[in-house]
This record gives sequence, C-alpha cells and structure tokens, in this order.
Amino acid sequence: MAIAWGRMTGSMTSRDRLNAALEHRDGDAVPVDLGGIVTGIAVIAYERLRERLGLEGNTVVMDPKQQLAWPDERVLERIGIDTRYILPGARDGWKLSIKEDDSGFTYADEWGIKLRMPRGGLYFDMEEHPLSTATQDDLDAYEWPDPYDPGLVRGLRERARELNESTDYGVVAWASGSIFERSWYLRGLQRFFVDMMSNQGFAEALLDKLLEINMAFLGEYLGAIGNHIQVIQLADDLGHQQGPLMPLDLYRRLIKPRQRELFRFVKDRTDARLFYHCCGSIRQFIPDLIEIGVDILNPVQASARDMDPVVLKAEFGDRLTFWGGVNTQSVLPRGSPDEVLIEARRRIGELGNGGGYVLGSVHNIQADVPPENIIAMYRAKSA
Repeated sequence: MAIAWGRMTGSMTSRDRLNAALEHRDGDAVPVDLGGIVTGIAVIAYERLRERLGLEGNTVVMDPKQQLAWPDERVLERIGIDTRYILPGARDGWKLSIKEDDSGFTYADEWGIKLRMPRGGLYFDMEEHPLSTATQDDLDAYEWPDPYDPGLVRGLRERARELNESTDYGVVAWASGSIFERSWYLRGLQRFFVDMMSNQGFAEALLDKLLEINMAFLGEYLGAIGNHIQVIQLADDLGHQQGPLMPLDLYRRLIKPRQRELFRFVKDRTDARLFYHCCGSIRQFIPDLIEIGVDILNPVQASARDMDPVVLKAEFGDRLTFWGGVNTQSVLPRGSPDEVLIEARRRIGELGNGGGYVLGSVHNIQADVPPENIIAMYRAKSA
C-alpha cells in the first residue's frame, strides 16, 4: 500500500524553513533531516521504508563502514525531508575493495585502517590500526591520503550549484574534519589516550598532521561548493553515554586549539553554518565549542548523562541550533509508532521554541527501526 503525504504546502520553502531554524526564528514547521553520514539511514531500514512507501528501486550504499544508504529522491520527497546532501567523492588514487573470507568481509580504507564485518553483521568495525606501533619519526614516512586528489571534488561544484539555484531545499555538505577521532582510529583508542597523557610529542604531531590534511582538503572542497551551501558538517566525538572521553583541561590543551584553527579556516571560506557532530555526554565542552565557532550541535543524545534537552535549550538555545534528538537506542527501534510520535513532538516542544531546532534521529537510523516508526517521526513535523 502506497503512503503519500508529500512536502509541506505552507508558506515556507524547505530552505526558508531551515534558515528560520538556523536564525532562531519560528517557521511554519520544524525542518526535518535525513540523508547524511551522521544523519543517515542503514541499508536494511531504508529498504524496508522504501517498500513500505510502495517504491521500487536499487539501493546505493554511500558509506560502507556504517552500511548507510543514499536515499532515493522519491523517498525524501514522500516523507517531506527539507535537506539535500553533498558528499566528497572518492580519491582517484583509491578504490574500495571488499574481500570475503570464511568469517566475513574486510577492506582497508583510504587511511590504511583495516575494517571487518562478520557474516550477518550490520556494519564494519576497525580491527587494525596502522599507526599502532609508530614513532613520531614514522609519521613523515606514512602514506597519507592526498587531500588534493581531484576525485574528491569532481562534479561537486555543479551539483552544489544545481541544488542551490534549481531547488528550494536546504543544502548540507559533509566534510568530516575529524582530528581527535581520526587520531585514535589510526593509533588505537587505548594507545592514543596513553599518548595524550605521557607521549604528548607524538600525540601533537599526529593531531597537527590531521589538521594539515583537513585544512588542505577543506580548502579545495569549500572552494568548489562554499557559496552554494547552507550548512557544513564536521564531526569529532568527545563523549560516551556516561560522560566525556577526556577531562576539560586536556581537551583545552590538545584538541581545542586545533579545532579553533580548523573552524576559523572553514568560516573564512563559507557563510554556511558550522554543524558539529559529537556523540555522548558532552555538556562540559559546549561553552568552548560555541566560543570557537560551532553554530549547530548534533546529535543531541538526550539519553546520555547531563544532556537534558530542556536544560540545553535554556542554557545554549540562543547561541546553538540543535539537530537530531529522537532516541535511536530504544524509542525508534522498540517503541510503537504512537510512542515515536510522542517522542518527536516532545523534542520539538523542548528544542524548537523560537526556532533553533532541526528534527531527526540521534545519529543514524539503525537497521532494527521499523518503517512505521520512521514515518511516525517525520509526521511529527506537521502533526
């Protein structure tokens, strides 16, 4: 059975609606988002949603690690999504090669990190960190990905211009920009934390190298698309469910100065709002993040410690737009459609007053989320 409710027919376009939220103004409805690397949908959930909507087609996997789908335009239209995405292309010098063995599937990414997905698994996990035994002297000799590879930006200027000039959607660009998180991906989590405490020369050298690579890439990327986007997405997780991953003073000493430089570099090249994805309990970092240029905080993990949306809105709602908020751990996968609708309406009430909120899930919609619950979440936009 096909389901159709389509796009809003109110007084505002999708881009107007998003801009109102980003400017902390009430619009005709809260804007809703789907389709990014940290605001996306797992392939399994996507295919069930497409089937529920009565739409046929093939699924494009846009992110092999997380097994995320690139949503079909018909799906986005049907559920009234206000955003459209731009993602960097693949480097000409690298090609995805997934190998299969008795236990599952493996591949090495562009950074040389080896990932594995077991048979029946839902995504790839890291299993080998290429700099796990490296010394500081080894960093210069490592084969770093080329931030100037033309494949990264090929065709993006045209796509960004088309989205901006020929559609009325909010245009969002993913860029990653990870410095801290990419460091431990390359080094290993435990080892990099040891480095931060007792081998800071290595830690700072690695952080500086990643800052250099990110700035080089972002210079090319924003040079192509910067005038045609409303939001630029960066990500670097600093928290877990129960608290921050590091003390505030360590963040301020090692991570914040490099983020400040990166964020300033971005803002010098685009008028787009700076979206920062940071999972977990990160309340202690928020004033610092605002200070160094963050405009939008995602995913607003309300189930984590000290992340009460009411408190966050009261303290930071005049300076931050909140993006996400609908519980992906329990409500979306295990609640009823009515419970999902209640959860989404609650987030709109807590975070959307006076603008400053974009509705979506906390991080990506996972494989176990029923299509009826996805539909219920987005119906809250106009319910």
